[in-house]
Amino acid sequence: MNKYELMVILANNMEDEARENLIAKIQGLVEANNGTVDNVEKVGLKKYAYKINYKSEGYYVLMNITCNSNVPNLVQKQLLLIEDVVRSMFVKIETK
Repeated sequence: MNKYELMVILANNMEDEARENLIAKIQGLVEANNGTVDNVEKVGLKKYAYKINYKSEGYYVLMNITCNSNVPNLVQKQLLLIEDVVRSMFVKIETK
């Protein structure tokens, strides 16, 4: 099992309840692919370095995940289909 960080930027115009449901849905995607979400850090609203889809800020969420090496690709493909996910990125954490 490998450790990853998943950074997700959500649309800033979402209601709090809808945002929480989407975060739970993303956790469910990871767990459905035999991964575990170790930690969820809701960073909050941040300004973009440049405009994305004519918007200047988004809601950032950082998740620490433990999963097999094929899970990030599977989850990334599913995240592309969710309209309120602006950007997402997996980073593998090297362990010694």
